[in-house]
Amino acid sequence: MFGLQGQELIVILIIVLILFGGRKIPELMRSLGSGLREFRKASQDAVEDIRKATEIEEPEQETPSEKVS
Repeated sequence: MFGLQGQELIVILIIVLILFGGRKIPELMRSLGSGLREFRKASQDAVEDIRKATEIEEPEQETPSEKVS
């Protein structure tokens, strides 16, 4: 995970806890989660729009009628 080991992650978590406090962290995580959700939805919508724009509608092929002699 980004080349970080256990001790480095613990130090980073302690610094985050000191900077933001225990009450603010859940709120930050909620806003981060909602931001990621919105980003995923927007990217899926963009991919869907691109697919629809690049689809080529094929005209229906008419079958030749049988000639009656």
